[in-house]
Amino acid sequence: MNNSPQNEITGTSDLSAGKRTVVFQDLHLIDYKQAWDYQEKLFNEILAEKTANRNLSPEEQKSTKNYLLFCEHPHVYTLGKSGDEHHLLADDAALHEKQAVFYKINRGGDITYHGPGQLVGYPILDLDNFFTDIHKYLRFLEEVIIRTIAEYGLKGDRYPGYTGVWLDPADPFKARKICAFGVRSSRWVTMHGWGFNVNTDLSYFGSIVPCGINDKAVTSLQKEIGRELDLEEVKQKLKKHFADLFACELTDAPVAI
Repeated sequence: MNNSPQNEITGTSDLSAGKRTVVFQDLHLIDYKQAWDYQEKLFNEILAEKTANRNLSPEEQKSTKNYLLFCEHPHVYTLGKSGDEHHLLADDAALHEKQAVFYKINRGGDITYHGPGQLVGYPILDLDNFFTDIHKYLRFLEEVIIRTIAEYGLKGDRYPGYTGVWLDPADPFKARKICAFGVRSSRWVTMHGWGFNVNTDLSYFGSIVPCGINDKAVTSLQKEIGRELDLEEVKQKLKKHFADLFACELTDAPVAI
């Protein structure tokens, strides 16, 4: 099974006019709510820039900013706006025992887990600077992960009808998800993103129905290749593939939260 939309992924002529600049910030291990608030701040600033540009001539308009945030979170479960709260299988006592918290949030998708060892990415992009197609945007994000895990000898793929990156999706007894996605967009500005299981403690997924899919497993890079990964090494590979696919230049910037 190969559902890679190659005409979308390789046909990037709409990005060939010149490299866009994307500000990269690594938030490291950060409380989920604190990172969410920071995303909202950047997201709203970009929306405000777009609103201000409406009242200016083309010559006066300012370029909107783009960001890519990386981080890890302490143990947390998040439920998207279209999700089912019954997919959280742990009560308050169980959450306390696991030192985990639960949030209902404003992204798409159902329930997922974030925790140490998982590489979380939050692209906060003005897609007017790239392409205005959310379907294509999600396929590009998936392709970033697919190309990253290929460097470790793994063949990632897509599962028809579900956003995410999977291993062996054609085999119902072996299909397992290594990266989940959930995004929000408004006026072509994006936030939220992916949770890529690198050195993740997969036992925490036992307290949810991951992404609302109750008959498929989850996995991690560590589990698949049999050793703990250097997360910094994985970050560098992922950044390269993101920059290549989105035809952008990532510029490091200090974090001020």
